[in-house]
Amino acid sequence: MYTLGINAAYHDCSACLVRDGEVIAAAEEERFTRIKHGKRPVPFSTWQLPFHAIDYCLRQAGIALAEVDHVAYSYDPALLLGKYGKQSSITLPLEPSAHETEWLSPWDPLFLSSIVNAPRQLASGAPHHLKKRFRGVRHDGPYQWHFVEHHLAHEASAFLAAPFDECAVLTMDGRGERATTSYGLYRDRRYRRIRQVDLPHSLGLLYESVTDYLGFLHSSDEYKVMALASYGTPVYADRFHDILQYRGDGAYEVRPADWAELFGPARERGAEFTQRHMDIASSLQVALEETVLKMAHWLHEETGAANLALAGGVALNCVMNARLRDRGPFSRVWVQPAAGDAGTALGVALWIDSRQRGAAVNERRSWHMEHAFLGPAYDDGEIEEVLQQSKLRYRRAADLSSEVAQLLMENKVIGWFQGRMEFGPRALGARSILASPLDASMQQRLNQIKDREDFRPVAPVVLEEEAAEWFVDGGVSPFMVFVYDVRPDKAERIPAVRHVDGTARIQTINRAQNPPYYDLLRAFARRSGVPVLINTSFNTRGEPVVCTPRDALASFCTTPLDALAIGNFIVEKNG
Repeated sequence: MYTLGINAAYHDCSACLVRDGEVIAAAEEERFTRIKHGKRPVPFSTWQLPFHAIDYCLRQAGIALAEVDHVAYSYDPALLLGKYGKQSSITLPLEPSAHETEWLSPWDPLFLSSIVNAPRQLASGAPHHLKKRFRGVRHDGPYQWHFVEHHLAHEASAFLAAPFDECAVLTMDGRGERATTSYGLYRDRRYRRIRQVDLPHSLGLLYESVTDYLGFLHSSDEYKVMALASYGTPVYADRFHDILQYRGDGAYEVRPADWAELFGPARERGAEFTQRHMDIASSLQVALEETVLKMAHWLHEETGAANLALAGGVALNCVMNARLRDRGPFSRVWVQPAAGDAGTALGVALWIDSRQRGAAVNERRSWHMEHAFLGPAYDDGEIEEVLQQSKLRYRRAADLSSEVAQLLMENKVIGWFQGRMEFGPRALGARSILASPLDASMQQRLNQIKDREDFRPVAPVVLEEEAAEWFVDGGVSPFMVFVYDVRPDKAERIPAVRHVDGTARIQTINRAQNPPYYDLLRAFARRSGVPVLINTSFNTRGEPVVCTPRDALASFCTTPLDALAIGNFIVEKNG
């Protein structure tokens, strides 16, 4: 049985294909269209389905859309259409009517009309060059269509992907249909939501609002605010606690705030950062962490669960995640690596698959998310064809890991393009820029190469078996969703990856997850005595992470990268 999951309502459009409980493929639309986040989250763009990501998923399985059994969409318009009540799917056709419900926004009718017509759009709206795999379908199938509540999609992407048979579940984002936060318990292969927080109270929208006030792009640059917070002091924490008030029993309230009235004029985009901006970011971050910690304690008391699974865009805040890990009540905390809206395609596909197979599946789940390498791969034949067309000089490596490790020892910055592309916002060793961590100046150099703000840290990848030797309590962390303190006795050896607050957002790697990546780290460790490399995403400001060999070559040729390791080939500048 094939189940296709689609995310298209807000941003980070994506698709995921599941076959009998196992994820076959998952990818974000931005990687194919080269439009960051796929689109901006505005009401006029809900009609944009991730046709390229869907086409990739179908190609990976070797099927056409007509061979899919179920299609699930991670938003349920029925929840905003009063006369249909709260149901997990609706029967088409359905026409929204403004007089039947109280709209949360004047744009909701337009927003919802495109979502309601998504089945028709999928059946007839594919770009001409993708039509082949979309033939033979109508708006009503032959597959069965399911609209699934947005926060249920987030929840399922956590508890059905996590390595737990039982766990509490916490999802936090900007907004769904009405929910902004949800709590639940996964036990005995059943999921029960315990409670939710609804609009207008939203941790995600609060963080987005301050992101915009600080001159960043909201629904995109929140991670920059988290990085900026490390340079500040939470002198305004009391003000943020007045705005974000935890009410007990999992409930919180976000009061309206005029940031200019509280803190002065907003920062203009491109303007210098002042200590005031850093202190505002720090205060927001502290208020978020302390509130979520209280929420987690309540959830633990309610469920008695030992494990916690997180999803939703707020769960990409790796500093908050680390505080939950270190000071929270749960023994283990797991974060779904595509925790933002892209991951809802994974969630709805897994959810509908599990529901449809239902009682027929009595055994424990056979799949959980050990890695995020779910995107397209390209073999050496495809790569060499593009290299030949590029007219660039290249060579086939006799020993890729050894040769690239030597380039890294020479302080060269490498574009690394290997295997299947990552799903989610983090580059994890398939589409990465790699460098040596031994020289502190490498952090600034990489920020210049990528045209990033000076305050942005770069993250390390470390051999899984060596993590505890280099990072305090360093454990298995394959998805770069937690920070760890750099061990004081190791700080001078890896200065480029140590953030101003003494932490690093680490990725651990074992050979089963990604053999070429692991072998490279091993080769570098043999030369340097350091089993750590800098790993940052293979892109520049405003660009999605590279997907194809052509994308990789374009990025390589237009940036000051020194070399490109692509498949078993190496391209060097001035080489």
